[in-house]
Amino acid sequence: MSQQGGKPLRIAIAGAGAIGCFCGGLWAAAGHSVSLLGRSRVLGPVAQRGLLLSDYAGLQQRVEPQQLRCSEDPAVLAEADLVVVAVKSSGTAAMGQLITQYGRPDAPVLSFQNAMTNAQMLSQMLPGRDVRAAMVPFNVVPAETSEGAPPGYHRASSGDIMIAAGGGHWGRLLSVPGLPVVETSNITGVQWGKLLINLNNALNALSGIPLMTQLQSRHWRQLMADQMAEALRVMRAAGLRPVSTTPLPVWMSPHILRLPNWAFTRIAAQMLTIDPTARSSMAQDLMQGRITEVDALQGEVQRLGLAHGVPTPICDVIILLIRQVEMKKAGLPKMQPGQI
Repeated sequence: MSQQGGKPLRIAIAGAGAIGCFCGGLWAAAGHSVSLLGRSRVLGPVAQRGLLLSDYAGLQQRVEPQQLRCSEDPAVLAEADLVVVAVKSSGTAAMGQLITQYGRPDAPVLSFQNAMTNAQMLSQMLPGRDVRAAMVPFNVVPAETSEGAPPGYHRASSGDIMIAAGGGHWGRLLSVPGLPVVETSNITGVQWGKLLINLNNALNALSGIPLMTQLQSRHWRQLMADQMAEALRVMRAAGLRPVSTTPLPVWMSPHILRLPNWAFTRIAAQMLTIDPTARSSMAQDLMQGRITEVDALQGEVQRLGLAHGVPTPICDVIILLIRQVEMKKAGLPKMQPGQI
């Protein structure tokens, strides 16, 4: 795999966690030169033993340690033809400063992050550079491996990565086996559509159950639908037009979620293309005692509602509950829909 002209494509993953290791590993397996920039607790085992990558559809990919460069030194950014930012929203400003200091001015920067403001912040911090938003539809979770084996990362749901259209043919260059990447001229609409789906991250974390189990519960789906309908009211008031990331139109999703189980299972089959044990990234954060991205998800709806005079009682309550769980650092609260 190479750029036009035959030179190897050098990719730096700025903030390599689960998503960064999974995508970076598949790019490395396809022949790209990949540097993972991140914490030693994550990348130390990768540097020693490589990666084992898998997914819900049967993907099994081993990446040898010599196929990857793992580093805590941001100087690796200086060598990259492309920088992929994969830190949590709270780390965007700090990573933007490192890219300003070390990154090549001609190297495009892709934000593989949730929420709406990360690419905007990077653009403001990196004036004159090619900074683009992206939408990663799937979640990746650490996978258990045997003692002495490479650390594993498992993609638990489906979907193609979408990036803002622009020069350089990056969608084509980054599409490798197991990881399609497509370009879109309406990345903002796609991001708002993904935010609607990502609002369930917090509900799943509060439930303490796998995503598949949650989707099979009509009570949980009704709460998901109510939250989505609240966010859609806010978006309409703000003049926003979210683009669906599933075959179902955005406006139809709350109605589909409220259907009886037998009808939902038939109509929304793609929503159920999920590993049975998968949980949301926010659930993983709470399990590990980390601060979540609720402020970049429900918080975005809350701020937009305040700006346009639309109440957001569901998002308000969910933010409060997540903050309480974060402070306790006691794992998942295992709540019922009626408690929310």
